[in-house]
Amino acid sequence: MNDLYTDPRVDKVCNFLTRNGFDVTLVGRRYGDSAVLAPRAYKTHRMRLLFRKGAFFYAEYNIRLFFYLLFHHFDLFVANDLDTLLPNVLISKLKRKRLVYDSHEYFCGELSIADRPFVKRVWQSIEKFCFPKLKDVITVSQSIVDQYEEEYGIRPHLVRNIPPKATPPVTETRASLQLPEDKTIIILQGNGINEGRGGEELVEAMPFVDEKAVLLIVGNGTMIPQLKDRVKELHLEHRVRFVPRVTPEMLFNYTYMADIGIALDRDLSLNLRFSLPNKLFEYIKAGTPMVVSNLIERARIVGQYQVGLIVEDFQPENVAEKINRLVTDKQMYDEMKANCKVAAEDLCWENEEKVLEEIYLRDKV
Repeated sequence: MNDLYTDPRVDKVCNFLTRNGFDVTLVGRRYGDSAVLAPRAYKTHRMRLLFRKGAFFYAEYNIRLFFYLLFHHFDLFVANDLDTLLPNVLISKLKRKRLVYDSHEYFCGELSIADRPFVKRVWQSIEKFCFPKLKDVITVSQSIVDQYEEEYGIRPHLVRNIPPKATPPVTETRASLQLPEDKTIIILQGNGINEGRGGEELVEAMPFVDEKAVLLIVGNGTMIPQLKDRVKELHLEHRVRFVPRVTPEMLFNYTYMADIGIALDRDLSLNLRFSLPNKLFEYIKAGTPMVVSNLIERARIVGQYQVGLIVEDFQPENVAEKINRLVTDKQMYDEMKANCKVAAEDLCWENEEKVLEEIYLRDKV
């Protein structure tokens, strides 16, 4: 349902299918300010809509998607997340074609609908209608696998959102990115820096963080304007820099140049509790030790591979204490950086693709 500009998971799946002989068309939407997509190995179709958000947007998108799928020939349908599932289910049944559901999050546990009971009931009704009709379900964390199995008796396949083993080219330097050469750079990245994603706590912690460190917030989200205001209130403009959404390739350059990665999502909803964000694996791939919140999935990765520190609570002084340990304890930092290199060999998209092969290629002639 996004504008396809930055969605590395969907792009990886499309490239996997294309390499294995599928003729892929990726459908999304186009905003008035959407960037032009770079050439890809597969076709894309972005729909311009009258509405950009709210109930009318979701209704318009699903109706438009229904008729697009109805009047075009496809042998296999892939629905990415619950907000695209219903038209895919209806058309796949009507045309008697195969459907794969790839759930990138625990949608009905999203914070944005937690306090909107009517909206939540609508999405739960759609999910309850569709799920019994599904045979192939994929999701992104073990916790969501377990949750769906408990609710519907269907055990999804686990395919985590992990970058490929090949490292994107590092085409930038700190100088070209206008980053200080003599500072420890902390990075918070993401295309959903919204409420509960750790931006607020991180900014509040910065006055207690070692003066040798500066903070880089790269991406977009609903909290960005408030974070900018809070930075001004705390007089941190010299220590906090905001960078708008960039391409995945450019984002890796920022992550590679950074010293410490941040993933401080709070336990405000089931979806956040179960989340295993791509940024964790991007940090590992770039050799960037991290500070994460004590949520089950990210704590499991950090604990297993020893690539960062876990924050037990969100008091600014406590968040800063974890960051400062990585800033000042060079031996520990170097060990974690070396552990990132080892972890990156195991945590790669090529290993996740083995599950996709079982799903997509089993019936392919």
